[in-house]
Amino acid sequence: MYPTLLETIELINNKEIGTERKNILTPLVDFIQKKVDEKKEIRINFICTHNSRRSHLAQIWAQIAAAYFDVPDVICYSGGTEETALFPKVAETLTTQGFSVTKISDSTNPVYAVKYDENNHPVIGFSKKYDHPFNPVQEFAAVMTCSQADGGCPFIAGAEKRIPITFEDPKISDGTPEQARIYNERSLEIGAEMLYIFSQIKK
Repeated sequence: MYPTLLETIELINNKEIGTERKNILTPLVDFIQKKVDEKKEIRINFICTHNSRRSHLAQIWAQIAAAYFDVPDVICYSGGTEETALFPKVAETLTTQGFSVTKISDSTNPVYAVKYDENNHPVIGFSKKYDHPFNPVQEFAAVMTCSQADGGCPFIAGAEKRIPITFEDPKISDGTPEQARIYNERSLEIGAEMLYIFSQIKK
């Protein structure tokens, strides 16, 4: 992994997570552990309203956490209840935290390649609906990262398990002097929880 990213991981890897929050994360730990025990692929689709901020951060950090703790056969996805675009501040924040982020398609909905290591396949980030052909059709966990998607999407076709793990939207800081700090904090918060989840997996 890139050195700056490893420094970021070391910063947040032992972050204290409260009991209440651990209880919220446990269903995803259980889903992953069951798949590991059965030696099956682990597919996780992180879903938010616009697939522009939190769902991308969760997808990327979960993929990195799986690599960091050497949990095999993990493929992370993201989607929204509607398609918009990955918010540029997310890409900027991830770059600051040590990822290599390259825009590989420039349009109203750009496509990004997010790498955590020189030799590993990048995470492909772009906004899409949760049922976009890029995403899995069955045998996956649908993780709802915002309360709007959790409430507005009671049924996710093909999902083996539906798990609400919601985060506060960093969008509240857009256009304010606090924006960089809030996005950085939210990314680190999501990263710490994804690292905790994968640290619990027994291989």
